[in-house]
Amino acid sequence: MDIDALRKALTADDFPRGNGYDPAWVLENLMGPNVLWLTEALTNVVNLEPGMRVLDLGCGKAVSSIFLAREFGVQVWGVDLWIEAEENRKRIAEQGLDGDVFPIHAEAHSLPFAHDFFDAIVSMDAYHYFGTDDLYLGYISKFLRKGGPIGIVVPGLTREFADGVPNELLPFWEWDFCSFHSPDWWRKHWEKTELVTVESAGLVAGGWNLWMRWLEICKQFGYRSSESEMELLRADGGACLGFTRMVARKRGAQG
Repeated sequence: MDIDALRKALTADDFPRGNGYDPAWVLENLMGPNVLWLTEALTNVVNLEPGMRVLDLGCGKAVSSIFLAREFGVQVWGVDLWIEAEENRKRIAEQGLDGDVFPIHAEAHSLPFAHDFFDAIVSMDAYHYFGTDDLYLGYISKFLRKGGPIGIVVPGLTREFADGVPNELLPFWEWDFCSFHSPDWWRKHWEKTELVTVESAGLVAGGWNLWMRWLEICKQFGYRSSESEMELLRADGGACLGFTRMVARKRGAQG
């Protein structure tokens, strides 16, 4: 592999922190769109301070958890259902962060934490799998201290499909893409609970391009990609698809 070519391909001006990571390591641990780009996009609008306790919900192979601990000096509890804790522990130890990132194997509705334990909750490319449930915010917010932020980045839409999926996307549309929603949808979904105050809800700038770029890089350098996803994105041309980013704060005085 031409590592210099790979590093150049993965270098993104908007994500200088992520540019410092071994590009082969990033690709070897992929589980979807480049999680370093998504995590940095979220931390650009979520303030993290050294020593904070952070829940990384749906952390996959703990790449995002490692990034958060290394870049911001926070303690991270990385929770995932699909990846065993021991596998993530080894990856974390290899990065020298054994005492800073704590891997947990758990389902998103059955978390082993005390109420008000975390200073912040984040989730990259995972929250849409469980968080569209009307009641889920009420569950997950129990683990967040009052005044603490919760932030997500998920595959999303520029607008809701009032008349169904556009014809040009139908040949490539999978049933589980029904979990993709617009920033306005997510804002209303959280605001109706009156449990949080939404501080920002929008699209990650250039999200469609980042998504397509990642898939093309994976294909070019021989890593797992998805031709059907690429066809979907080509058919869309940036009109409807991207990444929704939202940040809210749990209501009540900081405690």
